[in-house]
Amino acid sequence: MNMALDLRSDVPDEALLVLYANGDPEAARALTLRLAPMALRLAARMLGERTEAEDVAQEAMLRLWRVAPDWRQGEAKVSTWLYRVTSNLCTDRLRRRGRSVALDAVAEPEDGRPGAVAGLIEADRATALEAALAALPDRQRQAVVLRHLEGLTNPEIAEIMEIGVEAVESLTARGKRALTAALGGRREELGYDNG
Repeated sequence: MNMALDLRSDVPDEALLVLYANGDPEAARALTLRLAPMALRLAARMLGERTEAEDVAQEAMLRLWRVAPDWRQGEAKVSTWLYRVTSNLCTDRLRRRGRSVALDAVAEPEDGRPGAVAGLIEADRATALEAALAALPDRQRQAVVLRHLEGLTNPEIAEIMEIGVEAVESLTARGKRALTAALGGRREELGYDNG
């Protein structure tokens, strides 16, 4: 039996964290492979800057390793805890650097090598979305990213943001309205009305 394969596939995050806390380096590797991409994706979407997002994801994972020995089982899901820490680190960075992010400073996401025209359209759409997200208030952006880009449920988001479900619903609704207003007039320009 290959223990590495077992750790990656069917062992819950919390069990992997406990195994890591007890000195199992393979558990840390499996948990990193599972959770680090999620932290990086969230940070990149909240910050709009890949290098800074990598720093945040690394810091969030380091904090996870530090709390592992003291992890209180059953209190929170490991992924929820990591989303909260990553979100908080992003919010701190956004506050430190202010809200002014030049449109040119928003990194284009890596693509799956589509054709040239499709790639340009997709890059324009991503840049437009990142710019529109950057214009949202921090809490609205966080709720929208967690709900619509990360696919979390409203109760999970409420736990991460430490607010009520109704507040999450309000934040996401206001955020979606703001994004619709910001991007609505650009449908044709972004290739959405091409039949």
